[in-house]
Amino acid sequence: MGSFSIWHWMVVLLVVLLLFGSGKVSNLMGDFAKGIKSFKKNMADDSDASMEASAEKPTGSIAPPDSTTSGTQTHTTQKA
Repeated sequence: MGSFSIWHWMVVLLVVLLLFGSGKVSNLMGDFAKGIKSFKKNMADDSDASMEASAEKPTGSIAPPDSTTSGTQTHTTQKA
């Protein structure tokens, strides 16, 4: 029950060809192959403009903590 016979796959192929037609399936497979080739080409490129743009430093910055307090803070209170 776990595996399908060759006849099952033949019937599935026949139904797909009847629904979509052989031209549409051929075009779909061609587009799929172009997508894979494009993906492999982009993965092989060393420098990517989109990656370089995201690696830039942000415009705003947060000042580092003051090193003179060494982690302790003093609070002053005023009496009225």
